[in-house]
Amino acid sequence: MMYKQRIRLAGVALAALLWTGSAIPAQAQEGTVGEIRIRKLEAEVRALQRQVFPGGDAKLFGQQAVNPPPAAAAPPAVETPVTPPANTALTDILARLSAVEAQNARLTAQIEELSNHVRQLDAARAAANAPAEQGAGTPEPAPPAVADDSAAPRPAVRPAPLPAPAPAPVAKPAPAPASRVAAVKAITKPSTGDAGEDEYTYGFKLWEARFFPEAQQQLKLYLDQYPRHKRVSYARNLLGRAYLDDGKPRDAAPWFLQNYQADKKGARASDSLLYLSEAMIEMKDINRACIALGEFADSYPADAAGRLKPAYDSIRAKVKCN
Repeated sequence: MMYKQRIRLAGVALAALLWTGSAIPAQAQEGTVGEIRIRKLEAEVRALQRQVFPGGDAKLFGQQAVNPPPAAAAPPAVETPVTPPANTALTDILARLSAVEAQNARLTAQIEELSNHVRQLDAARAAANAPAEQGAGTPEPAPPAVADDSAAPRPAVRPAPLPAPAPAPVAKPAPAPASRVAAVKAITKPSTGDAGEDEYTYGFKLWEARFFPEAQQQLKLYLDQYPRHKRVSYARNLLGRAYLDDGKPRDAAPWFLQNYQADKKGARASDSLLYLSEAMIEMKDINRACIALGEFADSYPADAAGRLKPAYDSIRAKVKCN
């Protein structure tokens, strides 16, 4: 009997316990979940605040509120169920949750805006520093050296060679009249057994007959074929004379100068120096003409007073030298 009563009492107690558990408000369970969410969001907000404002303190953020965990509510009596008030803990948690979520969204937007602004500033600074870095890496070219005649002589700086100009088209000379061709053919080339002598003599005959272009061609042919012949000094000087008499002093001057410099004791070196002065006069270069005349008088006084005196006096009368 006692055993059955004990079993009945245990069943009654178990039923009461089950009814009590089911009577716990659902708001309390939801409040516990909401509290976990609010603590998590509050921690994220504090992390975002420190990321946006590093080094912040209580003056900037204020005192962090720490909400103590809600006290466990005592279960109501079995006989009288408790009706929850209108302003429950769940309502307060939801309000705090909405406020924290709104603040979290604002802080996230501020972080994105600040990050974008920082990226723009970094890009602008990099673009501004790029020309300076390029200028610093490339050494500035040194200014060209300026010749100073009053200073001590310096080693000459050899400039880079200029590209050779394209050769100007050579105009073909007009065909000579038949009478001229016949006159040139009438001048026969000698045949003495000395081929070099014959070529030079033929050029001299053409020049003497005033066929200057033909004489120029013939004398160049002789110099190309016989560069060491005994008449070379004569031929170079006569080639210069052929250009000078043909009204081409600019073409004549190099041949006179070459003949004088190649062999100052050559048979016609003195002639070339004298006629070089005449070519300079025709080119309006009086300074070089006077230099050539002075060099001729100093180097070849015998020719100036003898064989070349008429030509020397005639040329010297064309110019006034100091």
